[in-house]
Amino acid sequence: MKVLREKYGPDYEQPTAVPMLTDGYKIPAALIPKHPDDGSDVTMNLRADDSFVEDEGWHRARAAYADFLRRHEGLHVLFLEIGVGGNTPVIIKYPFWQMTNGNKNAVYACLNYSEAVCPKQIETRLIVIDGDSGAVIKQLL
Repeated sequence: MKVLREKYGPDYEQPTAVPMLTDGYKIPAALIPKHPDDGSDVTMNLRADDSFVEDEGWHRARAAYADFLRRHEGLHVLFLEIGVGGNTPVIIKYPFWQMTNGNKNAVYACLNYSEAVCPKQIETRLIVIDGDSGAVIKQLL
């Protein structure tokens, strides 16, 4: 979507809400986002194949994140995970667990609906909230 917004402007949007599926697991074809140039299906930018976009912005963000981690190594850090599912735990969840385990001053916080878990090694430096992230954040505000 970022690439499309860069080309077509910041207001470019595709439908994001999918109504309740009443016919099994079929999604109406009209709800599948289409590329404005060629009409092809638009998909999520997932690291599932060789189509993952690692543009200049992605590399800048990755470098900034690595720099943040380097500068805060051993300091008080809160690794806050909100709504991370089990599909790609190696991107956020497992690294957060490892960095919390490796830093005695770190705390891991997880806000997730039915997937708020963590390993025993970090249970003393842990905040786990099992619930709908939108509802929980609304209550906190």
